Amino acid sequence: MPGRELAQWPQSDPIERKRIIFLCLALAAVSFACYWPVLGHPFADYDDDNYVTANPNVQRGLTWQSLSWAFTSTEKSNWHPLTWMSHELDCQIYGLNPGGHHFTSLSLHVLNVCLLFLLLVLGTRALERSWFVALLFAVHPVNVESVAWIAERKNVLSTVVFLLAIGAYGWYAKRPTIRRYLLVALIFVMALASKPIVITLPCVLLLLDFWPLQRVLGFGKPAIAFPVQQFPLRRLLLEKLPLLALSAGSAVVTIVAQRSGGSIKSLADVPPGIRFANAIWAYVAYIGKIFWPGALAPHYPYPRSGPALWQLILAVAVLALVSGFLWWKRSHTYLWVGWCWFFGTLVPVIGLIQVGNQAMADRYLYLPMIGVLVVVVWGVLDLVDYECLGLAVRIVAAVVMVGALVGLTWRQVGYWRSGYDLWSHTLAVTKDNSLAEGNLGVAFMNLGREEEGLAHFRNAARIEPNDPTTRFNLAAVLQSRGELPQAMTEYASVIQLVSGNANAVGNSRLLADAFANLGTLYSETGDFGKARETYRQALQIDPFALDGLIGKFYQYVAVSPTGNGYLWLAEMLEQAGRTKEAQAAYERALKLEPGLVEAERGLGQ
Repeated sequence: MPGRELAQWPQSDPIERKRIIFLCLALAAVSFACYWPVLGHPFADYDDDNYVTANPNVQRGLTWQSLSWAFTSTEKSNWHPLTWMSHELDCQIYGLNPGGHHFTSLSLHVLNVCLLFLLLVLGTRALERSWFVALLFAVHPVNVESVAWIAERKNVLSTVVFLLAIGAYGWYAKRPTIRRYLLVALIFVMALASKPIVITLPCVLLLLDFWPLQRVLGFGKPAIAFPVQQFPLRRLLLEKLPLLALSAGSAVVTIVAQRSGGSIKSLADVPPGIRFANAIWAYVAYIGKIFWPGALAPHYPYPRSGPALWQLILAVAVLALVSGFLWWKRSHTYLWVGWCWFFGTLVPVIGLIQVGNQAMADRYLYLPMIGVLVVVVWGVLDLVDYECLGLAVRIVAAVVMVGALVGLTWRQVGYWRSGYDLWSHTLAVTKDNSLAEGNLGVAFMNLGREEEGLAHFRNAARIEPNDPTTRFNLAAVLQSRGELPQAMTEYASVIQLVSGNANAVGNSRLLADAFANLGTLYSETGDFGKARETYRQALQIDPFALDGLIGKFYQYVAVSPTGNGYLWLAEMLEQAGRTKEAQAAYERALKLEPGLVEAERGLGQ
C-alpha cells in the first residue's frame, strides 16, 4: 500500500502519531475560524457569474453533457476540466446557494494546509517547524483571494492535487518502479486539468531531490528522516523528462486556449522590455506582500510604461542580495531550495507571457509562498537555536506574528462580503484602477445610487478609454438616464474597439449587445433604417441573441407603438419560428400604418 511507507515513521510511535493527528485538527480549526465569515458571503460580482451563476453548463450538475463540455471547453481562456467538474458537483449538491460553494473552497484550503504539514513532517521529522509553516500558510491574508473567491476554485483545487503528486513522488522515491512513477504522472495530469500554473511540478520534484529527500549522489549523505536511495544527478534529470513533456503539452494547450479567448497581450500592447522590468519588480513586490500584507486587492493595474527606474534598481538589488546571501549559506540546503521553489513556481504567471491586464495577483502567491515560508521558519529557528533563545521568547514572538496575520486575514475576508466593500477597498489601496472603478460603478447601480455609479464609470473610461467593457457599461447607464446622443456615441466606440477582436467569445457577445442596444436607440430617435440594419448586424454576430432582441422589442413597442416597430418585431418572430405571434405583429403594424408594403407582404407569406 502507498501509505504504508509514507507513514512508516509516525506509525512506529503511537504517541507521535496522536500528536500529528491533534496538530492537523488544530490547523483545521484555526483555518475554519479565520475564514468562517465567508460562508455567509454571496457570489462575487467578479467572474463568479462566468464560472457558476450565469453558466448553464455548470448549473446542469454532473451529467454526461456537462462532463463532455468540461473536457472540451476552453471557456475563460483555459482548459481545466477538473475545475469545471468541481463547480458542477457543487451545483449538483448545493444548487446556487453560495454558502455551499464557499464551503467547498474553504475545505480545499484546509486540506492543503494539512497536506503541507504532513508532507513536511514526513520528509523532515521536524514536527514543530513543519506545523508552524503550515500554520502561517493557513492564516496568511495573501491567500484570502484564493479561498474567498469562488471563481478561484482552480487555485486551491490544483494545489491539493499538486501536493498529492509530491506525496506520490515520495512513495516512488522509496522504491522507484514504473507503476509508482505512472501514479505520479497520473496525479500530475489531474493537477494540470485543474489549473496549468502547476506545470513547474517536475522542477519542484528535482528541488526536493536535493532537500529534504537528498536523493542526489555526491550531494551530502542520505536522508535520515526519510531514507531513500541516492542516484547520480543525470539519472534524476532523465527521470523528470516524461513529466516535463506533460508540462510542455499543457503549456501549448493553455496558450492556444488563451489566444482563442483573446487573453494574451501582443508584444505591441506590452513590449518585451516592459514585461521583463515588471517581472523583476513583481518578484520583489510579492516578497513584500508576504512580509507586509497590508494593501491587498483582487486587481493591480499594469503600469503603462512599466515600473519606475528606481523600482527596477531596487528590485535588482534586493534579488541580488537575497540570492547572494543564500548562496553564501548554501550549506543550509533548505534555504536555496525554498528560494528556488518561490522563484520557479512564479515563472508561469510572472508576466513574460502577459495574460490579462494585471501587473500581478495575490492568488499567484498561493503555491510559491510555501518556499518562502520554509526559508523563514527553518532559517529563523536555526538562528534562534544558535542564539539559545528561551522558550518563552519563542512563544511570545510566534503568538504575536500569528495573531497579527489572523487579524489581517479576518479583515481581508470581510472585504469580499459585497461588491461595494471589495471594490471601494481596492480603489483605496491602488491607483488608476479602471477595473475597480467600473466594478464599483456596477455596485453603486445595484444599490440604486445611479449618480455615484455614473461617476465611477466615467472614471473608468478616462483611465482606460480603449476598454470596450468600460465603454459599454457607461453607454448602458447613459441610455437608462435618457442621454441618448451620448449613449449612441459610447456604443459606437464599443463597436469600433471590439470589431478588430470579434473572434473572442466575450467580445463577440459584447459586440452583438452593442449593436442591439444601438438599434434600440436609433428606433427611439426615429432613425428606423439604421435601427433595422444594426439589429441585423447583431443577429449576424450572435444568432442566439434573437430571443433577447425579441424581448427588448416587445418592451419597446409597448412604450412606443409604431408600424415600423411592429414590422421589425414580426420579422424577428418569423425568423424565430413563432408564426402566430409574427402574424399578430404584422396585423398590428398594418393597423398602425395602413398600406405598409412590407407588412402586407409578410402577412401574405
